[in-house]
Amino acid sequence: MDYRIIKSPAKGALDMLFRRKGSASTIAIENYDAVGLVQGRLIDMVFAADIAEKAAGVVVEDIKGHCPQNLIMIAIFGDTASVEAAINEIKSKMKAAEKGET
Repeated sequence: MDYRIIKSPAKGALDMLFRRKGSASTIAIENYDAVGLVQGRLIDMVFAADIAEKAAGVVVEDIKGHCPQNLIMIAIFGDTASVEAAINEIKSKMKAAEKGET
């Protein structure tokens, strides 16, 4: 799984993400200054989205793309501290899941 955090994302990067959103948002995406990007298998991305939303005050969106390996990407919108907390929690829970601890 790959992780990235964009702090103070540029308008062009945000435009790219919003054009590639998989569906209309059910929750308004407001008051964010960072975007976390997580890429991996579908089962892991659904798990990661659940972890992120439970861990911090963030909004998670799926991002469409063209990947021959069938990898999926999610974007985590929120303030920088919340996005960092969500990414750290995803990493922690994924390691625990790989060890069979969840």
